[in-house]
Amino acid sequence: MTTDTDRGRPAPPGTVLDGSRQLPATLLEARGVTKTYRAGLWPRRRTLPVLRGADLTLPAGEIVGLVGENGAGKSTLMKVLVGSIPRDSGDIHRAGSLGYCPQDPVLYERLTCDEHFELFGHAYGMQAAAVEDARAQLYDTLSFGEWARTRVEELSGGTRSKLNLGLALLADPMVLLLDEPYAGFDWDTYQRFWELAGARRAQGRGVLIISHFIADDDRFDRVYDLRDGRTVRR
Repeated sequence: MTTDTDRGRPAPPGTVLDGSRQLPATLLEARGVTKTYRAGLWPRRRTLPVLRGADLTLPAGEIVGLVGENGAGKSTLMKVLVGSIPRDSGDIHRAGSLGYCPQDPVLYERLTCDEHFELFGHAYGMQAAAVEDARAQLYDTLSFGEWARTRVEELSGGTRSKLNLGLALLADPMVLLLDEPYAGFDWDTYQRFWELAGARRAQGRGVLIISHFIADDDRFDRVYDLRDGRTVRR
């Protein structure tokens, strides 16, 4: 049992502590998730089962990997977890705020990096000063502050990926869901990414990373393979 030393009384079962805050032991859990895509019109209507009962657990203070071949359904599962597409069946439980970094950056070509942070900060309900502080820290951590006033249409693929990740991190979410987040990163930025992920783990937050393959297994607390629409823990 974990003890809240600030208050001198035990924390409820199934919680961990982050400073003076009590957090759920599990931040995200999926059980028996199914998803089938349907295309065409009768009588040539086709169905494509993608998820056939996927399970996944993201505890507080862990970095979890999800791997699988192209077309295995990794991005579909991520979108179901985020809530951007509905599932056909199964249960999903979330605790805390979510930050989502999609595989294909959702960016506006004619807006600058600064303007993206302002726009997303407003959508998150953040105060202007909080947006400015978080933005400055992200520019420094991911090393792309020189492009702050540059339109997206003029950015390289790697810098777009940095902005995509920065927007997911802007509101300091409890749960971070990342779909191929380091595609296009140079080695230095790749190392910075893992330092950032490790810091979030140490704070009791959760990070779920989708990748085609995982080279650095020791960086993850657990890894799931998605095969035939089901997850198998390594």
